[in-house]
Amino acid sequence: MKSIHLLPTEFEQQLRLQLAPQIKAGFPSPADDYTHDSLDFNRDMIRHPEATFYGRVSGDSMIDAGINDGDIAVIDRSLQPADGDIIVAYINNEFTIKFLDLTHQQEGYIELRPANPKYQPIRITDIDQFEVWGVVVWTIKGWKHG
Repeated sequence: MKSIHLLPTEFEQQLRLQLAPQIKAGFPSPADDYTHDSLDFNRDMIRHPEATFYGRVSGDSMIDAGINDGDIAVIDRSLQPADGDIIVAYINNEFTIKFLDLTHQQEGYIELRPANPKYQPIRITDIDQFEVWGVVVWTIKGWKHG
């Protein structure tokens, strides 16, 4: 079930990258020769630095949600998880990344749902050691390595 490796965050330095003009996914348009703004991952992606961690995803249980092996999940531990959120859960001494399904709470269980039909949901009951470790707020993909 291990599907995420947690990494510490560094917020002491700014990481300012130039933000390109709007990029359209339809027909190409003439490119602007200038940038409009800058993006700082720490400023623009992280709302609660003291409670935010990165996790490297391992496995294919979330591929239909666009989360692939090797992607980096940005996890905010200060957020209250809601039904349908993608979460990092600590269950029976292992971490996993799944959708949180609270629709069965009145029946005495919740489910962690994968985004790949090869895998079954994980049913969580009172006998399980379970904690929502954090809510995934962003994912970062690598398209070209090396």
